[in-house]
Amino acid sequence: MANTFYNEILTDHNMNPVHKHAIEGANFTLEGVNPSCGDDIILQLRVEDDVIVDGGYTGDGCAISQASADMMLDLIIGKTKEEALRLSDIFLRMITGNITEEEHAELEEAGILQDVSHMPARVKCAVLGWHTMDEMFKPGE
Repeated sequence: MANTFYNEILTDHNMNPVHKHAIEGANFTLEGVNPSCGDDIILQLRVEDDVIVDGGYTGDGCAISQASADMMLDLIIGKTKEEALRLSDIFLRMITGNITEEEHAELEEAGILQDVSHMPARVKCAVLGWHTMDEMFKPGE
């Protein structure tokens, strides 16, 4: 049952992405590349008064990388940069370690990607969009 739910959400975000488009007036843009499999996204965000008011991505990649970027944008639009980075921290800890049930709930649909942690070759796919946003907001770290 859980696997079917996972596949439905992943397929929906991959086949019908809400945020896969260029953003007019984006003031943050960064390309993220996963050289091991060829995933390539360009993440664009429009941030006003420290709040992410719009976001999108373009590029190509596997279903996991594309769906994960779309789910991430669902979560972070309307949030401050600090809140988005906190969600990214939770997501990355979910993929590589442990999080609380409350933290898992905060990730909403993105929480379905928890099982990717058992597929080492797919981890880089799932975290591409999140790492790109982190680099965008925390340059030089």
